[in-house]
Amino acid sequence: MKARIWTALIAVYIVWGSTYLAIRFAVETMPPFLMAATRFLIAGGILFAWRRMAGDALPTRRQWKSAAIIGLFLLLGGNGGVVWAEQRVVSGVAALVVGASPLWMVLLDAVRPGGKRPGWQTWLGVLWGFSGIALLVGPTEFTGNGTHLDLAGVGVLLLAAFLWSAGSLYSRSACLPDSPLMGTSMEMLAGGAGLLIFGTLVGDWNRLDLAGIQMASVWGLLYLIVFGSLVGFAAYTWLLRVAPTPLVSTYAYVNPLVAIFIGNLLASEPLTPRLLLAAGVIVSSVLLINLSKAASTKAGVPAPAPCPGDD
Repeated sequence: MKARIWTALIAVYIVWGSTYLAIRFAVETMPPFLMAATRFLIAGGILFAWRRMAGDALPTRRQWKSAAIIGLFLLLGGNGGVVWAEQRVVSGVAALVVGASPLWMVLLDAVRPGGKRPGWQTWLGVLWGFSGIALLVGPTEFTGNGTHLDLAGVGVLLLAAFLWSAGSLYSRSACLPDSPLMGTSMEMLAGGAGLLIFGTLVGDWNRLDLAGIQMASVWGLLYLIVFGSLVGFAAYTWLLRVAPTPLVSTYAYVNPLVAIFIGNLLASEPLTPRLLLAAGVIVSSVLLINLSKAASTKAGVPAPAPCPGDD
């Protein structure tokens, strides 16, 4: 089990870090929401069919409701915001802003009924992390060596991180199938359907030009389906069920670094001193939050949520 956990962790580290660049390539010539919908509907359909053939029971209506809520928050809200923003913001910056999701999770957990009130070390990590975001997107006069960032793109990324955090918190107590991969497939199908409907509403079909789609976008989409969804997302949801939460959460400060250096290496994205400084601040803030959580609680595997019968 230990070897399987670390294999899954390494997959999440590397694969999810690289998906930000794959998204950038995919949305260059594909409408963002239709691209993301295609990704999750195909991957979710494959996973669902596999788990049914493996003997998993059909999910109940209550389980579908929980999976739909999670899928809409994580994939329509979280991933949908990222794919739209990456039309305006480079992949390394997108990964860095989204990597601050644990900051939102602390705040949401503090204000929700029955949530956990953070200690001073956690609050220090939150303030330190948001100062890193301010350093990243603030006026270049503060630090110099800055690259102009599209504020609309950054704002949508912050919203995406917030929605991803809300969905992740809800998933802790959600009623889902015993099979992690069956639950993952349901979340992908629900999120993919939400992305398809939203893309239709905002006019993605009118922007779809099949003849204009370049091979880089096609390869980016295929990479997202196979590695980003079938490998990375499935590994992440499995880890949430079987591994200690502080260990799983380490992806939040590995992914941005992987994305920044892969974007620079393969797409010549800027690697400025300001970006590296902001990365150091944000990553260290997430590390501080995780260390303070680990010190105040036992770092055990989260107990599965009770799942009453179908309503």
